[in-house]
Amino acid sequence: MKPTYSTLRTDLRLFVLTAFILTLIGFIFIYSSSSAYAIAKCGGQGSYYVRRQFFGFLLGFIALCATRWTPLNFLKRMSPLMFLGSLGLTALTMIPGFAVHIHGSSRWLSLAGVAFQPSEFLKVTLVLYLAYLLEKREHQTMVLLRAYAPLFVIIGITSIILLKQPDFGLTVTLALTSFALIFISQRQLKPLWYSIMATLPIIGYLIIFKPYRLHRILTFLNPWADPQGAGFQIIQSLIAIGSGGLFGVGITHSKQKFFYLPMQHTDFIFSIIAEETGFIGASLLVALFGALVFMGLRIARAMHTSFSLFACTGFVVLIGLQAFINLAVATGIAPTKGIGLPFVSYGNTALIANMMMIGIIMNCVASDHEPIH
Repeated sequence: MKPTYSTLRTDLRLFVLTAFILTLIGFIFIYSSSSAYAIAKCGGQGSYYVRRQFFGFLLGFIALCATRWTPLNFLKRMSPLMFLGSLGLTALTMIPGFAVHIHGSSRWLSLAGVAFQPSEFLKVTLVLYLAYLLEKREHQTMVLLRAYAPLFVIIGITSIILLKQPDFGLTVTLALTSFALIFISQRQLKPLWYSIMATLPIIGYLIIFKPYRLHRILTFLNPWADPQGAGFQIIQSLIAIGSGGLFGVGITHSKQKFFYLPMQHTDFIFSIIAEETGFIGASLLVALFGALVFMGLRIARAMHTSFSLFACTGFVVLIGLQAFINLAVATGIAPTKGIGLPFVSYGNTALIANMMMIGIIMNCVASDHEPIH
């Protein structure tokens, strides 16, 4: 039984409120975790990264309003062009004159002196485009492989471009999100099973024939084999989490942020949060993400049109997968992937893209439902 309109509005308000609470938590701990690093690297400006994140939040809020109030049918019709545009921008990162290299990857693009990560927008447009295509194919009676072959081609091309950066973590995340949408559209396990079986050999090849990926997995299995080298980051992350105890050492009192834990305000911000707020604070953060995903799926389930159902589900699954992978990496139960914690980790482009998703979900609810009197 689908929820009533009043229940849906309550879920949406709580969903949006939870996203903003996570963003606020991000501000607090971006400042706490990055202040020492910023003082050393950015001319003594301890608030450098949190100020940049706040600027990203302002742009993100504008993007949220734009995606909320743009007619949903227009977004649907334009989704192919938006996807091709973001895919083209992501492909530009393979051209040396445009790419910005950070930590051995060329995921950032510099245009007119502004650096941004186009793959973050690619996430949004890919989900919209898949929702558009799946809605068109939902009632077709073609053979399964013929009906969904174009979708697999799109996912494959997107994956190839992302792997060239390289961004294996985002490739896996988008592939899993895409397969989840295909499964939902068919409501049967066969297409999902075929997708997984076709993907496993490719993933195996990418791991075995890329030494650094295999090395990451070996490091994940036994980081203490090289505690001062490949295993250093995950060991320092576990030290940070373990140092927090039950209640933490206190906000801004982390020791690991003083150049022990690399990427402490981006990929490993959860470790600093756990150190400063302890098991209680870390558990509350995990609970917030759980609530965000739960309410998001309730909202998606209440949609009347297929496009809104697929779009909302895709965005919620994408956010949930990113959060799960980030937490799994920080706690040592998954190899490092280079995926930030949604709404919390430092990253202007990621924050803007996440707020665009929130705006589109709000738009789907407004366009799909009329108040029941």
